Amino acid sequence: MDYFGQVKAAADAVRARVGDFPSTAIILGSGLGDFASSLGTPTPIPYTELPNWPIPRVAGHDGRLVVGTANGRRVAALAGRCHLYEGYDGLTVTFPVRVLGLLGVRRLILTNAAGGVNTALSAGTLMVIDDHINLMGENPLAGANDDRFGVRFPDMSEVYSAKLRALADATSGTTGVPVAHGVYAALLGPSYETPAEIRYLRAIGASAVGMSTVPEALVARHMRIEVLGISCITNMAAGVLAAPLDHAEVMETARRVRGQFVALLEGIIAQLG
Repeated sequence: MDYFGQVKAAADAVRARVGDFPSTAIILGSGLGDFASSLGTPTPIPYTELPNWPIPRVAGHDGRLVVGTANGRRVAALAGRCHLYEGYDGLTVTFPVRVLGLLGVRRLILTNAAGGVNTALSAGTLMVIDDHINLMGENPLAGANDDRFGVRFPDMSEVYSAKLRALADATSGTTGVPVAHGVYAALLGPSYETPAEIRYLRAIGASAVGMSTVPEALVARHMRIEVLGISCITNMAAGVLAAPLDHAEVMETARRVRGQFVALLEGIIAQLG
């Protein structure tokens, strides 16, 4: 079975479990998977029960798809993602996004835990992604193009929807959850960046740094899906503070801001229509 066939098989399996699929989906980053548990009338599907679906192997990524309601609107939440640094290739990492596209998703909210590069940011800040810098050394669109997914040379002048970013700002105002804006730099990982690398990232205009999101955003735009990106700044990057970096700190900060994160997402979803 070719790649398109594998994606379609997974999409058919999801549709058989949940029927009509929501037009909005969310991919939840490290420590942010609790949002999936907040959905009303949930239908959870472990990734292990879906054909060809890649399984995350990192703490903080549960590995389940949940379809339910938030503020009365149906939404799909993916609690957990795979990463290139786990040894997966670009096609595998972005497999869930391809499935979402075949299921009819038209808006995708990508969330992640990120390190703060801009010293004006602090741990716990929610940052709306305005643009990204891909330093992962890989693009999931490389290789033979399947026109059933999208065109050979997709435009990337507006990866992150201006309309959805404005909606996030409006939701921030109504919910009282503050948001910042910035540019997300994606590196391969799994090691955290060196202080010299962080100085380089700051010099080229990055506000935050992480190890995910960009491959998913590229594939989503290839499939003409609108994208909103939100980073939870869970720690300050190397060299900003004297303390060493620790994944436990990432998880703890994500837990601390859970209430604000859920309120912001629910507010955005309520306005999507």
